[in-house]
Amino acid sequence: MAELIYAMIASLDGYVADEHGKFDWAAPDEQVHAFVNDLERAVGTHLYGRRMHEVMIPWETMDDPAPVMRDYAEIWRAADKVVYSKSLETVSTPRTRLERDFDPDAVRQLKETALQPLSIGGPTLAAEALRAGLVDECHLFLNPVVVGAGTAALPDGVRMGLQLLDERRFDGGVVYLRYSTRGAP
Repeated sequence: MAELIYAMIASLDGYVADEHGKFDWAAPDEQVHAFVNDLERAVGTHLYGRRMHEVMIPWETMDDPAPVMRDYAEIWRAADKVVYSKSLETVSTPRTRLERDFDPDAVRQLKETALQPLSIGGPTLAAEALRAGLVDECHLFLNPVVVGAGTAALPDGVRMGLQLLDERRFDGGVVYLRYSTRGAP
């Protein structure tokens, strides 16, 4: 069975965007981006909500001269995507299908048949997967900034034990934490 991984860049106080929806403070430097690329390389399918998918669309045509950016664009283009949205009529990126509703049973089936890990992007959609017990690992990249309010990386009302699997400190002050949701005390 493939694992479902929730990976998110957040402020130290746990927000993915500030109260105005801005996340410019979250742009990874080259060292962090290269690390993210290596983590994403194995992912076969990304599950997105509408907003997260819209944030990711530019990677489809990005032709940035920086090697780390080009590498990520190629990784992203090679993966399948599932977008959950009631408002979108169609999706504009290749290898992408549209689903109207997040169905935990359908995601379980996808996990059972997938040959590569799956990732779930965006805190709203990830909250549904966390509540349904579908997320196997959480990867958090904590940035050295406090934004005070905004969109939380982790949902209210979900309680689970986590087992720390890995951590890494980057030169720019970002800290990576990798947790398993399985087998924790």
